[in-house]
Amino acid sequence: MLTALIIDDEAPSREELKALLAAAPDVEVLGECANAIEGLSAIHRLRPDVVFLDIQMPRLSGLEMVGMIDASALPQIVFVTAYDEHALKAFEEHAADYLLKPIDPQRLARTLDWLRSGVRHSPRAFPGSTEKLRQIPCFGRNRIFLLALDEVEFIHTDLAGVQVIGNQRQGTTELSLKILQERTSLIRCHRQFLVNLDQITEIELLDNGAAEIITRSGRRVPVSRRHLREMKDRLLIP
Repeated sequence: MLTALIIDDEAPSREELKALLAAAPDVEVLGECANAIEGLSAIHRLRPDVVFLDIQMPRLSGLEMVGMIDASALPQIVFVTAYDEHALKAFEEHAADYLLKPIDPQRLARTLDWLRSGVRHSPRAFPGSTEKLRQIPCFGRNRIFLLALDEVEFIHTDLAGVQVIGNQRQGTTELSLKILQERTSLIRCHRQFLVNLDQITEIELLDNGAAEIITRSGRRVPVSRRHLREMKDRLLIP
């Protein structure tokens, strides 16, 4: 049984694909998402075998979304797009496959046969998916939003997940600390914390060799002895 997730901002496109997949007795559609932020959450929660993913979506593209997923959680990716075939040549070696809208049922059948074979593409960087992030997809109280990186004071993990703390807003993100460290200018100051150097107003040195950062909003962020020297170097502190 193949489990699938559909991510597309156009409802008619999602319905069309869902109807086509329903004709395959060994494919189970676990869910559908109308944007990439919801899609990130659904991928980590549902762990589908394959994601049918639109490339062009508002606020966060399919390519940007794929670049935010840890390799260990990355499913097979099948792009479903209105791009012409020539434009998609650049993605052939990275994605499991691609389907052009409107979807040809015979073309979809070949894609499903390939997926059933069990052959997996090795995780690779998608074109445009390794650029530095300028905003972080977050979930807040009854809402989803993108928090601009320059608003972020720090990010930390707790039992509820990865928490993004901004000047005015805060939320939970599906991105891991590892991805956020690799794809942003935030630096690690503690095993559970990343900090925005531009949001630091003071560093208070402690007797045990560690330290605490005080941010622009007055919040305190721990700095371990292991990471204190790196932070001083980045801030040109002797």
